[in-house]
Amino acid sequence: MDGFKGRIKDPLKNSLRTRLSFWLSVVIVLIAIIAGTFAFFNAQGEANELQDETLRQVASLFDEHHLPLPPSGTPRVLSEEEEDARVVVQQLRPQGQTTANTDMAVPGLPDTLADGLQTITAQQEDYRVLVKTLSSGQRIAVSQETDIRDEIASESALRTLLPFLVLVPVLLVVVAVLVRHMFKLIAELSQEIDQREDHELHPIKPESLPTEIRPFLVAINRLLGRVGQSMDAQRRFVADAAHELRSPLTALSLQAERLGSAPMSDAAQERLLALRGGIQRTRQLLDQLLTLARVQDAAHAQAESAPVQQTFRHVLEDLLPLAEAKNIDIGVVGETEAEVRMHPAELHILLKNLVDNAIRYTPAGGRIDLSVTRDAAAVTVEIEDTGPGIPEHERDRVFDPFYRVLGSDETGSGLGLSIVQAIVERAGATIVLEEADTLAHSGLRVRITFLHR
Repeated sequence: MDGFKGRIKDPLKNSLRTRLSFWLSVVIVLIAIIAGTFAFFNAQGEANELQDETLRQVASLFDEHHLPLPPSGTPRVLSEEEEDARVVVQQLRPQGQTTANTDMAVPGLPDTLADGLQTITAQQEDYRVLVKTLSSGQRIAVSQETDIRDEIASESALRTLLPFLVLVPVLLVVVAVLVRHMFKLIAELSQEIDQREDHELHPIKPESLPTEIRPFLVAINRLLGRVGQSMDAQRRFVADAAHELRSPLTALSLQAERLGSAPMSDAAQERLLALRGGIQRTRQLLDQLLTLARVQDAAHAQAESAPVQQTFRHVLEDLLPLAEAKNIDIGVVGETEAEVRMHPAELHILLKNLVDNAIRYTPAGGRIDLSVTRDAAAVTVEIEDTGPGIPEHERDRVFDPFYRVLGSDETGSGLGLSIVQAIVERAGATIVLEEADTLAHSGLRVRITFLHR
């Protein structure tokens, strides 16, 4: 129950649109209640005044038109067809008679009542009575039960409330629609920002938005500018550092090669071999860093069409010696050709990193299959190997820079999949890692899906 209350409170607390709609609705309902109450009692008072005026008009009819009066003690009921609104006219006894007449229409009505409108109680019933002395000297009482009058007045007052009962819900719906429409621009802006790629840090145009939101957008644009500058500086630093380190590493490599031709003991040869391996790994790391910097810096590069099958062949030409050294059966499955919207060089880097990883982690005598399929919606590229695979809980983390799967003896920079992810995200594609053999829980299948745009 507490969780449910929290879910109810949170939207009201955090959503400006919900809060505005809620408080506008509360104000409308309160005003409607106050106005309805005033209208009800005002209409009820007017209905009572109208009924008093009816009593006066009935008495005037008898006086001005000399209508026959009922005998003393005998009532004359008007509007008998409408029992609830009946008006009773009766003649009062002559002045001087003080005994109450129980035969009258209103039992217990005294003859000593003064002329005019008054409310009396007779036989535990309340009546509204108009006593009038006619020009002939006769006195009449025009009466109506107050219960009937109140019922008629209440019904009339309730009818005045019908517009409130109909229009208030309509007004609440209209307010909700208007508030939603007013915040539609903000929702569209939020959606536009949310759909941006990581590298899309261009400013937001505030011209089409309300004036109250523009200062907020100006602050966001300034923040985007600072973030863009920081990312550019970071990429430049990585690229410059990698570039500056290549020269001394090249010199070290040359010195190591020269040193290898000099006579030395077997122990020195082993140490030199380890040194040359370390230098080679460092050069590969710098190459990967430079590749990552170029990939991240190519945010605004114009997209081109890249053929997948042709890129497969180029990648195999580069990496086939590594596969042959481990006796790995590597090849392309199928002959379907497909093109994807990205720069050919980026597709080459993408596939080369994935195939290189597959060769590194596939044991000797294993198998690596490359394939591409095409349908009306997308182009799908798959690279499947018979290696140990990647545990499910680490499949998200392997895309982090320099992250290595624990327990792996293979050497590498840990940047290959980071480069792959950067290229995939900028191309608007998706990448999925899954088991190639679900029964043996081994192997890795990398599936990249390029949607047609």
